[in-house]
Order: sequence, then C-alpha cells, then structure tokens
Amino acid sequence: MIPYVTVEEASFALGRNLTWLETVWFDYSATKSDYYLYCHNILFLFLVFSLAPIPLVFVELARSVSGWFDRYKIQSKVNYSLSDMFGCYKDVMKMFILVVGPLQLVSYPSIQMIGIRSGLPLPTLSEMLPQLFVYFLIEDYTNYWVHRFFHSKWGYENIHRVHHEYTAPTGYAAPYAHWAEVLLLGIPTFMGPAIAPGHMITFWLWIALRQIEAIETHSGYDFPWSPTKYIPFYGGAEYHDYHHYVGGQSQSNFASVFTYCDYIYGTDKGYRFQKKLLEQIKESSKKSNKHNGGIKSD
Repeated sequence: MIPYVTVEEASFALGRNLTWLETVWFDYSATKSDYYLYCHNILFLFLVFSLAPIPLVFVELARSVSGWFDRYKIQSKVNYSLSDMFGCYKDVMKMFILVVGPLQLVSYPSIQMIGIRSGLPLPTLSEMLPQLFVYFLIEDYTNYWVHRFFHSKWGYENIHRVHHEYTAPTGYAAPYAHWAEVLLLGIPTFMGPAIAPGHMITFWLWIALRQIEAIETHSGYDFPWSPTKYIPFYGGAEYHDYHHYVGGQSQSNFASVFTYCDYIYGTDKGYRFQKKLLEQIKESSKKSNKHNGGIKSD
C-alpha cells in the first residue's frame, strides 16, 4: 500500500511531480493492500490462458476448412477441431481453478520475503527491460534442468507424460500438465524475481510474457513473420515441436526459451541431425525436379 494520502504528499516525498502513469497508479492502488494487488496475477493469468491462444484457434480452423496456413503448420497431418481445442481449454481451466489460483493466493508471503515493491516511483523502462531479460535467462536455465528431470523414467511416467499427450502442440496445450509439474515449474519462474526483485508491475509483466511465450512455442505453427525470429538463440515453435513429436523418448530440445543450454550440453543433436537430413532431402528433390523438367521427349 502506498504510504501517502494525497498525490501532493507523494510528489513532495519524491521531490518531483508524479508522471501521468504514476498518478493513475496512485489513484488505483493507494487504498489497496499489497496482497490485493498481488492477487491481480490470477486475473492476468486467466486472461492470458483464455485469450492469447484464440488467434491460433482461428488459424487452425481456417486451415482445416480451406487449407490456409498449411505451409506454416509444422505437423501438417494433425488437425484439431474446435471441440478438441475447447476440451483442452476446459482441462487447463480445471487446473487453473484447483492449482494455479490457490497457489497464487497462498504464495504472497514469498513476495513479501523477497521484497517486491508496489509503491512509488514506478519502474522506468530502462529498469524493467534488464530485469525481464535476467528473469528469462534464469528461468530458462533452471527450467532446462527441471525439464530434463521430467524426462527421466520416473519423472516422465509419473508427471510429464500428461503434458506430452499432445504430440502435436497447440496453443491451449501450453499450460496443460500434471498438477505436480505446474507446481515444480513455478520454481524457475519465481527464481528471477527472487534474485533481482523489482516492482509489482514488472512482476505482473514477467508472468504474462512468460505464459505468452509458452503459448507461442506450443502454437504448432512456424510463422516467418513472428518477431521472435529476430531474438538470438530463441527456440520457438519449430524447435519445441520436435520435442513433442519425438515424445516420451525425447532427450532433445529441453529449452523453454533459448537454445544455448541444449547446445552446450549436447541435447539438440537429434534435432540438428533431423533438420540437416530434411534439408538434404529437400535439396535433392529440387535438383531431381529441375533435372526432370529439363528432359524433353522426342
């Protein structure tokens, strides 16, 4: 809760006038507890889980009806109906109500402990961007090792196999998982803010961006216009799709965001071999077609 009664008092404490955004934040949050503000996470996660995959639903339906987007579908033989995707969403919402929501409600003491603030001043862009970058790096590295544990015999058979029920990923399947996996993967997500705590708004943004990234990675489509194509070492949909395609036996492409851990620890060799093989086949096919096209019959 902001320890000022009026905007004037807050301005005097900061030694400057509040920005427009700080005034809006003051008007909204001044009388609300930090716990109430933290619980906004539940609303944001619900909105991300519900709304972010909707464009992918329309893409999948358009492709099924007219063949649009066929060239971008990674596993082209797999088609999901509206009922398939809605069924996945219902399962995700059950997990949200029974696990994710309650976890948010009871985890506030950890937020207090690490020192995430909700007052003024608001974080600047130059403060938020480095923090978000650090959060992604820390989450990516720790998630890599948790994911490798999930692909041990015990971890896969007892926990991770639920997430791999979708051998061809789809947007709504990004958070589809066993309850224990949801809890364990919360640790890598929380480690960044625990190491470099910032403002509550930065924390909200981090949680939302991480889930949006997971949905994009599980989209099942490799869109050439995706802005993530310009992020160095970013895995993306094609990279993670291979992991789902191989399934339970997969010991490749464990990365959640970036690919450097897979490269360093040699867990992308299967993917790189397959990609090289497919490129050779494609090149051979082009040469064959060109050769056949140049032969004229008498």
